[in-house]
Amino acid sequence: MVEVSCTAGSMTPNALLIMMLFGAVGMGYFVYGKNQRRAVPLISGILLCVYPYFVSGIVPLILVGALLVAVPCFVKT
Repeated sequence: MVEVSCTAGSMTPNALLIMMLFGAVGMGYFVYGKNQRRAVPLISGILLCVYPYFVSGIVPLILVGALLVAVPCFVKT
């Protein structure tokens, strides 16, 4: 079983806001990918909803999130 621990420094209000923002975008990508049967937005949406649990720090959180948001725009299937 994988144990995810949160340190006191990673759960700042700014980090929570960023997590919610990228999670909402991820949910939108997931629903779009599922309805349109497109793999890239579907996988990107899943990763956007899950990655904040494994990334600590605001800067990496923003960089990884921006990368995952941009992937469906550049990768066409």
